[in-house]
Amino acid sequence: MGKDFQIPTSETIESLIGKGLYQIWDALCFLIEHKYEMERLWNNGGRKWKYEYKYRRGGKTLCALYAKENSFGFMVIVGKGERDKIEKQRELFSKEVQTLYDEATVYHDGKWIMFELRNAELFSDIERLLEIKRLPNRKLLS
Repeated sequence: MGKDFQIPTSETIESLIGKGLYQIWDALCFLIEHKYEMERLWNNGGRKWKYEYKYRRGGKTLCALYAKENSFGFMVIVGKGERDKIEKQRELFSKEVQTLYDEATVYHDGKWIMFELRNAELFSDIERLLEIKRLPNRKLLS
């Protein structure tokens, strides 16, 4: 992270991606934080995005959200063992997620699946992917 990097406020993210998308961003963060106790790290978003918001624990990344003008992305990187589990449960995922999975690039550390979200329709698929990657570790209040 560069010396001049400023952690954005929620208002900064909302004005960058737009009010409607910010509601989806916020709902996705709530979904993740409701199930997972994680370290949260802001960073610059590289060449394609302005900001990265990463969920990590024990040096391992669970997932990351990315923000740029009028758009936001959600990325999960799945390793070989996780890919085997996803492929066994393939039919449980929506056609859209199956296509994103099939078209995702495989790098040395896993398959990088990027979602550019416009609504909450894929949240149940995202939850399933995260649970394959790591079981929820937050004690839910009954």
